[in-house]
Formats: sequence, structure tokens, C-alpha cells
Amino acid sequence: MPKFNIISQFLKDISFESPNVPELFFKQDSNPAKLEMNIDINVKGAENNLYMIDLITRVHSKLEKEDKTVFLIESTYSGLVQCEEKDDDTKRKLFFIDVPTLLFPYVRSLVTRLTAESGFPPFTMPLVDFAQLYEQRQQQAAKQSAEQKPANQ
Repeated sequence: MPKFNIISQFLKDISFESPNVPELFFKQDSNPAKLEMNIDINVKGAENNLYMIDLITRVHSKLEKEDKTVFLIESTYSGLVQCEEKDDDTKRKLFFIDVPTLLFPYVRSLVTRLTAESGFPPFTMPLVDFAQLYEQRQQQAAKQSAEQKPANQ
């Protein structure tokens, strides 16, 4: 298990938009909302073995039939991490699995509170398996790399 220390964690940026309120509150139809959730992780290195890990999330709810946005939440929640680990593969797993796993509950809580306090039913983001997400992205990268190689190699 790699040794690391989260020096601090903080909300770097957040945006909440609901461009069709109060119109949506007056509608009584049962037009279901579609939810899209995207997660990205950005790692920036700094001096003294310090790294900034940004957990970037985007939650977009829109009505399926009308293609109207119910709400859009974009956030960047960050952790400043000190890590003495030298092995690059171990560091990558730390930055893309371990640290996001520790930061995610705070983002999840923010999204739930934002939706509830905005007059919508509270939306709780589903749990994310960052190890599985990491493996999927590694496989996609390997596949793209293989497709870009010339056929005669």
C-alpha cells in the first residue's frame, strides 16, 4: 500500500444551473428526466512530492422528450497530496483510484445538498468504483494505442 498524506482537500469550483425553473415546477406531466454523470481526474505535480488531484464531476439532468435541462452541476473538488512513492504505476493507482475514492463522498454530499436546496428531489450520485473506472480507461488507452500503430509493425 503506497504511503501518502492528504495535506488538504477543498472545493475548487462549482456551478449549478437550472435554466428552466420555475417553468418546470409548474408542469404536472410525467416526462421522465434523463441523468448523465461524467467523472474525470486531473493530476498536477508540484515540488516536494506534492500533487494536486482534481476530481471533476458533471451531473446533467434533462427531460427526455423536450431536451430541456432540469439542472446541471459541474464541480472540481481537489486534494493536495504528499506522496513519497517512486514507482510510477503505484503512483498512478494512488492518484486515479485511492485519492478519488477518498474525495468522492464529499462531492456526492455536495450534489445531494445542492439539488435538495434548489427545490428538486435530492439526487444522490451512485457510488463509483474508481478501480474499475481506472481499468476501463487503461483498456481504452491500450486499444487506441494498438489501433494507431501501422499494420506492418
